[in-house]
Amino acid sequence: EQMVEIDKEIAVIAARNDAGEVRCFPAVEMTFNETTNLVEDLFCPANLTPEQFKVAEETAIKVINSFDMIGLLAVEFFIDKEGQVIIKEVAPRPNNSGHHTIDSIVTSQLEQLIRAILGLPLGSTALTSPSVMLNLLGEPGYEGQVYYEGFSDCLAIDGVKIHLYGKKSTRPFRKMGHVTILGKSVEEAFEKANKVKSILKVKSWEK
Repeated sequence: EQMVEIDKEIAVIAARNDAGEVRCFPAVEMTFNETTNLVEDLFCPANLTPEQFKVAEETAIKVINSFDMIGLLAVEFFIDKEGQVIIKEVAPRPNNSGHHTIDSIVTSQLEQLIRAILGLPLGSTALTSPSVMLNLLGEPGYEGQVYYEGFSDCLAIDGVKIHLYGKKSTRPFRKMGHVTILGKSVEEAFEKANKVKSILKVKSWEK
């Protein structure tokens, strides 16, 4: 990271079955929380040029084919200040950068993984809605039995999908779930996401 003048960070998830069929999910763009080094928010589709989309997807396909891999491969990239697409790292599993697919893509990353490992045809990776994904992290200063402040208020917002991971206790910055926010555009989804950020808090009954 110290060697790259980073403009943005993106990810492409590729899936491959034993017949060699490969499909990629649309590229997502991520911002990171400097304190936790976790994804702060993620949006899809990423804000890229058509050429950058093409390079990222073609590179992800080359990488998963070179591994002769069956399953899912998340390929993360830097985009530098000159617009170059540079591989950062890969992860051979369902990934945080694909959680939004449950709500905003025809085939989720989880269904795609099952299709791939069972040798079934891969599903469509077409976008059904622009989206923003937020990680739900434990609030600083709270530890113990969890409760979700503002849960009902957020569910009242159209297009807000809350996914909790069933963890009974929270602690500062523990990942407790994620929220996908759908909109007619990424900009509209971000407007809703900012409301969710201000309302939904992961706290404990005992401070």
